[in-house]
Amino acid sequence: MNRIRTAAAAAASTALLGAGVLLAAPAAHADEPTEPCAGQATKVEKAEDALARVTAVFEKQATKVKKAKKEVRQADNRSEKAKARQELREAKVKKERVAKEKKAQKQRLAKAQERYDACMAEASPAA
Repeated sequence: MNRIRTAAAAAASTALLGAGVLLAAPAAHADEPTEPCAGQATKVEKAEDALARVTAVFEKQATKVKKAKKEVRQADNRSEKAKARQELREAKVKKERVAKEKKAQKQRLAKAQERYDACMAEASPAA
């Protein structure tokens, strides 16, 4: 009896999984973009989002540099001033690094936009 029940359960699960695969296959194709340049459009959107994130980080680093400069001016003794200058140097280095990242992301966005525009120009005569 136990073997029959195990075999029946195995057959039922196999049938259900097979039906699930058959039902999932058309659903996977439903996610494909119908617009000819949808892939390029999503890349442009991702690049814009990334640029927004990098810009926010850049603004945060710029604020840290301003705060460090203020701390250097307000330092009372030599050791505090030396520590504040070190923090200012570190903040400036981080700001420069983020500025490079921001510039690179702007270039990535420009390239993605170029590819999208070229795709749209290609697709418009065909439509």
